[in-house]
Amino acid sequence: MDASMHPETCVIHGGHQRDSSGSLTTPLLQTATFAFDDCHSGGQRFAGEQAGPIYTRLGNPTTNELERRIALLEGSEDALAFASGMGAVAAALLGTLQSGDHLIVATSLYGCSHSLATEQLPRFGIEVTQVDFAQLAEVESAIQANTKLMLLETPVNPHLQAYDLDSLVSIAKAHDIITVVDNTFMTPLLQKPLSHGVDLVLHSATKYLNGHGDVIAGLVCGRAEMIDPLRNQIRKDFGAVLSPHDAWLILRGMKTLALRMERHCDSALKIARYLQTHPTVAAVHYPGLESHMGYGLIGTQMKAGGGVVAIELCGDYQTALSFVDALRLFTIAVSLGDPESLVQHPASMTHSCYQQEERRAAGISDNLVRLAIGLEHCDDLIADLEQALSHCHTKERRDETV
Repeated sequence: MDASMHPETCVIHGGHQRDSSGSLTTPLLQTATFAFDDCHSGGQRFAGEQAGPIYTRLGNPTTNELERRIALLEGSEDALAFASGMGAVAAALLGTLQSGDHLIVATSLYGCSHSLATEQLPRFGIEVTQVDFAQLAEVESAIQANTKLMLLETPVNPHLQAYDLDSLVSIAKAHDIITVVDNTFMTPLLQKPLSHGVDLVLHSATKYLNGHGDVIAGLVCGRAEMIDPLRNQIRKDFGAVLSPHDAWLILRGMKTLALRMERHCDSALKIARYLQTHPTVAAVHYPGLESHMGYGLIGTQMKAGGGVVAIELCGDYQTALSFVDALRLFTIAVSLGDPESLVQHPASMTHSCYQQEERRAAGISDNLVRLAIGLEHCDDLIADLEQALSHCHTKERRDETV
């Protein structure tokens, strides 16, 4: 299979190499190590003079197929799998930056990416500046002589702000800065950052790529010259290797990715439009809505708005908690991309590592709630939201009369 096939075909066939057994599905090679015919053969493999697996921390045929498939989907020369999404983020940063370098990150990032950038990297002599990537002048002014890399998500976790990659890449290339984009919320079916000039693309394969909530995994995609050091040094020495069984589960899950993303996106748009009309909802953040600042990027950078909707309720921190607790069909859990619809309160959960002033600067309000829309019937999800919002409204009115 080659890169010319449609994504709906690639998620099923991409990177597959049928082995001598004739197995239709990818064989699961659940092994730690691989046998050599003799010492000479083993030495040649270690020297890179003979192709073939050595030790699963260095590579495994099952995992390699996952890497080939995501590379084809993202349109990259190479890809590398890790034991978690954070393993992928850490590898991309630690494999590219060194002491004395300057990193620019978005004010709003996934909570652990934020902690890694602002708390861990400075311990190794790496300077970090947080900016709003929607403000291009702010990005320009943050650039220093030692700026090496920009890290961002688009759409942003958790409030779904969307950034113009063409404009950001133009700025980065003018200053010889590496761009790294987390594409988890979109998947390569909805957005391909590399086609806009981005250098490295990250995925938490835990989410939509696996799609079943039973795997933790991460992926990095990019040019071979950038992936090789991550494979031969960072993953080998730091050891954040994905197990073959988890790679096999992701490969199985990816076969339905196109169908699942269509359902996630369709339901999310319907729910976002419903929430826009509800008097208890102060704001709805979803790129598929005409009112969203990222709507103009659909059709040029994004194919659809994705499967996550964020809302700000009329009320405060406690109102948000009451709403989340009142939901019955939505499960209170972090993550997204599962068949089950999930809900979480960023200020007290995924982004609780932010200081309050940092959350404010990042646009993460106390009354913000993130909804990861699953595969249930949309009418049932809307009914659940309606009863939970009515509960909050009733509580607010009761409080007003006390």
